[in-house]
Amino acid sequence: MQEARSTMHSARKESALPLALRLRAMTERDVESVCAADRAAYEYPWTEGIFRDCLRVGYSCWVGEIEGKIVAHAAMAVAVGECHILNLCIHPDWQGRGLGRRLLRHLMTFARTRRADSAFLEVRASNSRARALYASEGFCEIGQRPGYYPATKGREDAVVLARAL
Repeated sequence: MQEARSTMHSARKESALPLALRLRAMTERDVESVCAADRAAYEYPWTEGIFRDCLRVGYSCWVGEIEGKIVAHAAMAVAVGECHILNLCIHPDWQGRGLGRRLLRHLMTFARTRRADSAFLEVRASNSRARALYASEGFCEIGQRPGYYPATKGREDAVVLARAL
């Protein structure tokens, strides 16, 4: 019994340790792994072509690695004082550990260095976990885009969120 308690205590301590997330710019070589994570996380993932186009046009694209494995990614456009988060994804095996918050904060910091003073994004109306994260980071609802996302039964609305940087 004592051994089991000791093991459980160690497991809790290990899970409480901060993860060594390394954020770096996405490259063409990352697209296959990024797409695999996107497919694991979303019913309607982005295609390789979309990620490659984001890189080609110069969007700010990032990956998060833990022990050399891509576990998170994001794409963001920054122009004329605004940033628009286009995709922010944490592989399902790594969700619930604060990685989404860390990646989001990294995007906001990067956008500020590019002189953006406001941030925008769309999120599925049904994605309560993501909406809670964004609200806790200061994003407020400013509108909706009806039928924005594909869904099992037709289309789903997007909630448009914004915050000052």
